[in-house]
Amino acid sequence: MVVSGSGMKSWWVVIALSILPNMQNYGVVDADQAPQVPCFFIFGDSLVDCGNNNHLHTQAKVNYEPYGIDYPNGPTGRFCNGRTIVDIMAELLGFRNHIPPFASVSASQILKGVNYASGSAGILHDTGKHMGDCISLGRQLKHHKTTVSHISDLVGGRSSARKYLGNCLYWLAIGNNDYINNYFMPKHYSSSRHYTPEQYADLLIKQYSRKIMALYNSGARKVALFGVGVIGCTPSALSRTKGSVCVAGMNNAAQLFNGKLKSLVDQLNGKLRDVRFVYVNIFGIGSGDPRAAGFKVTNVGCCPVNSGGQCVLSGTPCPNRNEYVYWDSFHPTEAVNQITARRSYTALDPSDTHPIDISHLAKLKL
Repeated sequence: MVVSGSGMKSWWVVIALSILPNMQNYGVVDADQAPQVPCFFIFGDSLVDCGNNNHLHTQAKVNYEPYGIDYPNGPTGRFCNGRTIVDIMAELLGFRNHIPPFASVSASQILKGVNYASGSAGILHDTGKHMGDCISLGRQLKHHKTTVSHISDLVGGRSSARKYLGNCLYWLAIGNNDYINNYFMPKHYSSSRHYTPEQYADLLIKQYSRKIMALYNSGARKVALFGVGVIGCTPSALSRTKGSVCVAGMNNAAQLFNGKLKSLVDQLNGKLRDVRFVYVNIFGIGSGDPRAAGFKVTNVGCCPVNSGGQCVLSGTPCPNRNEYVYWDSFHPTEAVNQITARRSYTALDPSDTHPIDISHLAKLKL
């Protein structure tokens, strides 16, 4: 997600790094070189869902064309034209294959990691429920508990599993829907009537903290926590202002949450000596002038959309997808995902990640 304005960073440098090594490089990893971490576990929402929603009773599923038009396997349930942020991150980490969804992962795959993310899901259990079923963060953690049990059987017991999992990377990117599909949807949810933005951010962080600690207690030791993006600048949000300006109230609320999440990272790192948490400033990475990176369309998505903001079934998308920031009314194109993933992995600006970037987190010895 990208917002025009101040704080423009070296987008032309990033685009050179991000767009040129594009899709044809997927899977080109040295067969003799092990990934930087033994496994990669992903929790989140539609920004990183890779098919967990496909068989749920929900409007939030995209296992149809034109989704996946640029992905090697076509429509898989990814809310994108091609690769998601975590697909690209898996490649950067040295995995030969993208991390599979929990809904279809095989026993032979779980030692490399599992993707539990679910479109429309949030930190709060009720978030996104107006669209149908989704796998909330709490349910995703329950699924991970099942995975940990299987891993214990595979590696010879709970102690061996803890040692193995302690070297894995855990990625949590959730919270966007607690605003988009909860707080800023008063027709379906009462949260904005009961809480000020400050109080709501406190509520989310309190519940998130408990879930993060549950993950820590299950063995997680290298954890990347992603903030909420520039939700007030999505094509959906811009439609409220007729495409003229971002919705400041939405972005301000996101920044309240992000500030508290960054503080939580500092608190946890100070309290727990055998773990390292990293905050990824997705809002900051998404700020700046996307036109400097070669993007030409910032206010509408690449595909024709339905009333829910998702691509119309079999609709014809734009041919110049690398020039669009958004794929549909909410989700970025693969071109933007490449930038976000690479700046998360190797921070281009000191504010991109805190206190270290993911490349250093992956290699950290705890």
